[in-house]
Amino acid sequence: MPTVYVVSETMQHNIASALDFGRIETILPPNAQVSFSVDPTVRRVKRKLEKFTDEDFLLLIGDPCAIGICCAVAAAKNAGRFRVLKWDKRERRYLPLEIDLFKKGDSYELD
Repeated sequence: MPTVYVVSETMQHNIASALDFGRIETILPPNAQVSFSVDPTVRRVKRKLEKFTDEDFLLLIGDPCAIGICCAVAAAKNAGRFRVLKWDKRERRYLPLEIDLFKKGDSYELD
């Protein structure tokens, strides 16, 4: 079963519908202050995402720095590939997006 890795624990958003995509695992506690503890945060994210695969998702909630760290670590662990769940306000549901940083032939290829 896939895992949905939630960047930061939150009480502000109901993320129950993310269970449709896999079991929930939180990476960082609520109100984690990345700016005061970058190195410990990176270590914790690496530990939590150690088993990240093509099947798993990131749910991007919380501090933008923490989100960036999680995306970078997931991509590094998985050959530049990771999936995210993006909330669609109009549809009122999560949409799965696949990101491949090294995919050739697409508009986001770096020359």
